[in-house]
Amino acid sequence: MSDDAETSDGEPASPLDDQTAPFYTIGQVSSLLGMPQAALRRLDDQEIVSPERSEGGQRRYSRNEVDRLREVATLTEEGVTLPGVRKVLALRRRVEALEEEIADLRARRPE
Repeated sequence: MSDDAETSDGEPASPLDDQTAPFYTIGQVSSLLGMPQAALRRLDDQEIVSPERSEGGQRRYSRNEVDRLREVATLTEEGVTLPGVRKVLALRRRVEALEEEIADLRARRPE
């Protein structure tokens, strides 16, 4: 879980604290990361980073997705192809899921 403020039910204290809230436009993300909008669209088309869409169909990126795009940029700068990036991200998600499962099992284990 992130260090962001949460309510007693585990929800973010405000929408601005929610790492998953679709907040940034493609133009904002392009400016933040120095990535062309066309590159962001290509990553969406190839389902590497797929932001939510507004009611008008515009892409809206969360902070988590911006972080993932930073990872993608780093990997591609290191020479990893887009299919390779997809595999790396999938493996990282799997490792995170396994780490959570291990933590849950340890928490349930009697001492």
